[in-house]
Amino acid sequence: MAVGLVTYQHLSNRVVEPDFDSKIKVDPSKVQGRPSSEVGYRSKFDSPKRIATYATASRTPLEDLQGTITPSDLHFERHHAGIPDIDPEQHELLIHGLVEKPIRLKLSGLKKYPSVSRICFIECSGNFRYGKREMTPGEVCGLTSQSEWTGVLLSTVLRDLGVKPEAKWLLAEGADGALMARSVPLQEALTEAIIAYGQNGEAIRPQQGYPMRLVIPGFEGNTQIKWLRRIEVTDKPVMTREETSKYTEKIKGGKIRMFSLVMDARSIITFPAYPKKIEEGWQELRGIAWSGRGKVAKVLVSTDNGKTWNEAHLQGPVLEKAHTAFKFMWNWDGKPTRVLSKAIDETGYVQPTYHQLVKARESKSGYHFNPVVGWDIEKTGEVYLADVEGI
Repeated sequence: MAVGLVTYQHLSNRVVEPDFDSKIKVDPSKVQGRPSSEVGYRSKFDSPKRIATYATASRTPLEDLQGTITPSDLHFERHHAGIPDIDPEQHELLIHGLVEKPIRLKLSGLKKYPSVSRICFIECSGNFRYGKREMTPGEVCGLTSQSEWTGVLLSTVLRDLGVKPEAKWLLAEGADGALMARSVPLQEALTEAIIAYGQNGEAIRPQQGYPMRLVIPGFEGNTQIKWLRRIEVTDKPVMTREETSKYTEKIKGGKIRMFSLVMDARSIITFPAYPKKIEEGWQELRGIAWSGRGKVAKVLVSTDNGKTWNEAHLQGPVLEKAHTAFKFMWNWDGKPTRVLSKAIDETGYVQPTYHQLVKARESKSGYHFNPVVGWDIEKTGEVYLADVEGI
């Protein structure tokens, strides 16, 4: 290794370093490449970015991703009062309420418990936008991302502290300026919830809750509190602002549905999709599907505007409460058409159309709205978002 280092240094003294940012074509086999570095970087020719929609949110560019794991720096953002800058040495997690031994845990204390890792998606319950043809998959439903989360099972910590018999719920609260807080049924939280401090092999990034956050696989994103500072075990929901005036859905009879919590099955085709252009002939139709109720059982795709449906290939591993990639080979004849996908999960739930959702709820609620989405392909090969109200 020492010899190699000396050789590189020797060569670098007599070889003119190329301008890597120049537009002039350089044969990479004729020049010395970059040296190693402390932190990796993407090629300047392939640099995906999140889709910033407003000050409190940015979306994952689903159309630019490979596989099902979202790079940490492309995980969607959603916050209510900006991203706090938290010193992990000062941060504490208070766990109190209906427990025998209340505790204040620092990050170092949390890491003394046995760790687990889990691959799952997180999705904002308001993850749907439409209204114009020129929208990418990320703009339509890019408020979902998937990571490998590492941390401690909440059940492990609560078992250590002792939960009182009357405990039925817990309140999780963040250390952000909004003091984001949500009530969660204790039984569901004890099943799978993780107090996470790691994401994709590194510490959770500030946008995702550094130094620790709650991860509840399959639950809506707003319950998975970032910058976690307090868990209070209670006998009933606390009825915070975020579960009364916010994050509720209008349903039949002028009623409001609360504590929907679990994300229903959905899918989206990520290729072909706007702004890509395709050519006549064989195409690999690609996309992702997911369900908060378990595994994706199958994905059906249509290449003729819903007249016929075919089962797509699911790329393994097919995990519970996780993004699953699907593929379907299709020979496009060059004629205008519409491609669609719909997910079916292991409970038998079928992703509904826009009209089925509106009919069932008698409303066009912005939360838990998961309609079938499609793409119109014109004879030129140009691809545009289909009108969901026409599917």
